[in-house]
Amino acid sequence: MTPAARTAAAIDLLDEIEGQPRKPADAVANAFFRDRRYIGSTDRREISALVWSVLRARRRLDWWLAQGSAARDFISPRLLVAAHQMLDGRPLDSVARGFSGGRYAPAELDAEELRRLRPLDGHTLDHPGMPLAVRHEIPDWIVPNLTARFGPALESELAALAAPAPLDLRVNLLKATRDDARTALARDGITAEPTSLSPWGLRVSGRQAVTSAAAFRDGLVEIQDEGSQLLVGLVEATPEMRVVDYCAGAGGKTLALAMTMQNRGQIVACDVSAPRLEGAVKRLRRAGVHNVERHLLEPGDKWAKRRAGSFDRVLVDAPCTGTGTWRRNPDARLRLRPEDLAELTVKQSQILDTAARLVKPGGKLIYGTCSLLAEENDAQIDAFLTRTQGFTLMRTLSLTPHANGTDGFFGAVLQRQASSPDPDPADQP
Repeated sequence: MTPAARTAAAIDLLDEIEGQPRKPADAVANAFFRDRRYIGSTDRREISALVWSVLRARRRLDWWLAQGSAARDFISPRLLVAAHQMLDGRPLDSVARGFSGGRYAPAELDAEELRRLRPLDGHTLDHPGMPLAVRHEIPDWIVPNLTARFGPALESELAALAAPAPLDLRVNLLKATRDDARTALARDGITAEPTSLSPWGLRVSGRQAVTSAAAFRDGLVEIQDEGSQLLVGLVEATPEMRVVDYCAGAGGKTLALAMTMQNRGQIVACDVSAPRLEGAVKRLRRAGVHNVERHLLEPGDKWAKRRAGSFDRVLVDAPCTGTGTWRRNPDARLRLRPEDLAELTVKQSQILDTAARLVKPGGKLIYGTCSLLAEENDAQIDAFLTRTQGFTLMRTLSLTPHANGTDGFFGAVLQRQASSPDPDPADQP
């Protein structure tokens, strides 16, 4: 593809992302490229890089394009891409030549588009007049929440949160050592170094096609952020245990739990989504895991009630705002609303109350999120302990991109007292 054709494809992809505002951008992109298999891998990478660069800079681009325009003026994907190219160092004349209207190229920039782009000539993306929320690409409403969380470290954390995330892998010790996995990756030209915090992690440098490597296809490695690996470490699951992964999704943490349990004991992977649980099957087979059963949580389901007090470990990787993963999902910060946070904190409380009943006396409940917000983390645990008898907080884990080089994660380990009654919330009959 020519550079102009890549620009046109990036505009089309951005248009589709904007047309599905509640759907993650990576899911939209996957469908976009699946429907256009004629786009080769190199072109896909270039198109994706441009689109994700625009998404990472969306608020700043909007700020520039709002200068001298009415606040509600529509900002099209065409304008966003052209503005990004200009603020990345290209003069307007050069950008306009790429919008030639020729074969596979975007249509020519019209007079109104040129008027809005002309003031950007000679400028760079950042500007001292930008408000903090614009400069760091976060919603205005969340600034007080993050200020309360980070205090003087706020700007450092926000800067780290705006940077691209590294690619981390978890070595599957059921099939290989970390050195074995590194060697296997190297055979496919993929350089990986041990992570500094997780004993099972490898960090891959640059953008490399890990999923096409033999090490991935053969189940030696799984893609998993180092912070997520450390949350699994909090569970301390051993081979003789019965363990529940209560919000298992597609099974990333289930796989890691099976590894720490040496494929022994019993793991029940639960989720409310049948497609997500079904998606775990292929991953379990590839990893050689066979100590996992899946259970779909449905309205009116009596499964949790029948198995109350029967598990050594219960992991709740709770649904959350995902603010800790904004490095990977820059579009998510544009979608997050205050009402989302309010709805999620209620859901988290309900899940904690139900999952707590599964923990046997002396067992442990492990709560985790990929959120940076106190409302979903420490405050959620404080509220649980206030309304629930028989649990003691043993430890917490807090990880951030700036402080730890991982995604933002929170974890808390709560132990049920050996002689405690069924853990019904204190404020319920």
